[in-house]
This record gives sequence, C-alpha cells and structure tokens, in this order.
Amino acid sequence: MNINGYTRTCGLIGNPVEHTMSPVIHNTLAEATGENLVYVPFHVPEGHVEEAVKGAYALNLLGLNVTVPYKSDVIPYLQELDPLAEKIGAVNTLVRTEGGFKGYNTDMPGLYRAMVSDGVAIENEEVLILGAGGVARAVVILLAEKKAAGVTILNRTVERAQKIADEVNALMGKEFVKVLSLAEYDRLPADRKYLAVQATSVGMYPHVEDVVIEDERFYDRIHTGYDLIFNPLETRFMKLVQTHGGRAFCGYKMLLYQGIIAYELWTGKAVEDVLAERVYGEMLKAMGK
Repeated sequence: MNINGYTRTCGLIGNPVEHTMSPVIHNTLAEATGENLVYVPFHVPEGHVEEAVKGAYALNLLGLNVTVPYKSDVIPYLQELDPLAEKIGAVNTLVRTEGGFKGYNTDMPGLYRAMVSDGVAIENEEVLILGAGGVARAVVILLAEKKAAGVTILNRTVERAQKIADEVNALMGKEFVKVLSLAEYDRLPADRKYLAVQATSVGMYPHVEDVVIEDERFYDRIHTGYDLIFNPLETRFMKLVQTHGGRAFCGYKMLLYQGIIAYELWTGKAVEDVLAERVYGEMLKAMGK
C-alpha cells in the first residue's frame, strides 16, 4: 500500500504482542477493501495503559485492539462502553469517537460468527463449559443472549464456577446456569448429547497433550466440541471429541471474526464471507499451515 498523509493507523496494545496475528488480519482487509489504513502492534509495559490509551487518541489513531493483560484495565480510560462489553467486563476493541474511545467486546460476537460459519447452532442447545475464568464467563453471557437452553459449568473449583452461575442466573431471572466439579461430570444425564466449549488454556502449545478431563467416557456425551485455543489448530480435546463421534473446532476462526468485527466498526465496511475466507487463508499461511 501507499502510506501517505491520509493513511489512518489502527493497532494492538498488550503485553506481549510480538506473536500476534492481528496485523495479518487487518492489513489484508485494508488492502482488499481499498482502505488507506495500516495496522501495527504496540507493546505496552505494565503500568502504562492510561498513557497508551490517551496517547493513541492524541495521535489520532482510528482504533485499537486490546489483548491480555489489559482487557479490563483499559475501561477506566474510555469515553463510553458498549452494553455487551460492560456486561462482560472486558474490552478488546476501541473505536474513536468525539472526546475519546468507545470500548467494545468483539471476542464473543466473533465466537458467534465463527460458530455460524462452522454450522454450529446455539439456540435451544444444552451447553457444557469447561473452565470458570473470564473467558468462560463471557461465553456464558453469549450463550444466554443467543438463547441456549441451559449451561452447565464444569470446573475444578466449584466456588468459582458458582459465582458465574449466581451472577448470570440473577441476570436471567431463572436457573440458566448449573455447576458441577470436573469429577462430577457423570451426574449429567447419560442419554443427552451436548455442545461443549473448552474455555481454559489447558492443551495450549507447548502442552499439547494436556486435557481438562482425561476420562474418555466424558467425550461420548459431546456432539460438538469447540476449543477456544488456536495453537495448536487441533488440540487433544478436539481429537477426543472426534474419536468419540463428535464434530470439533478450534478457536482460530474466533480470532478471525473478532478482528473482522473490529475492522467493520472502524471503517463501516461489511466484510463478506469470501473475503473472510481469504483472510483466514492468509492467517494459516502466516502460521505455516
């Protein structure tokens, strides 16, 4: 592209950012759509989030993505919060507005678009969530918004999972979320098959042989498994789901679509499926796949 005085800048703030795929996503999109825009990563040291957000606005950046560990830390320095981001309590996209940045969460809408792309339904599904961290909480909120029939969180620490359940059940006004320890999975109805979302970091490279639940009988209960990890592209969780007759997907398309939604927010341009597939191919090439 021809960088000139009209070129707009977007970027990523986080720590670390050196191995991010986001420049591949956004620079490919900018080239394909003819947008005079360049995307770069910014490594922000601990304790400098406020300066980074205010500095980005002062430098006329069009928008930012935010990655770990700053997805909640940026919130006090924003002009406005999108309702979904406020509900989730985490922001990964900043959009320039009059007087400051508005914060969005495109991770969960990105997960939903990835699931739609993969032919995975949520509405009326009974869903299992492995894990009870911030990602799991966000997924539960997404499932509630997309009208899943119910959610069961399986986690080593029941108290942590129960906190999420209490919060979301109060929000829903009914018992939408139930909780079991990992060892209690056999209390699930034996004749029911589930959509399962693996929302922990277990199995991430380099610990590729790790899995949250080792007992292979558990995987007989899953018709579709979605692992939010994307490195490796096929986790042991996914392999176990497939071995036991289910479909399995990784989180790489979630990464794709959270970026696409951010790009749409920054530019106002809709990204069609054909272009999304092209960008996905560029991401795979960048990973050497």
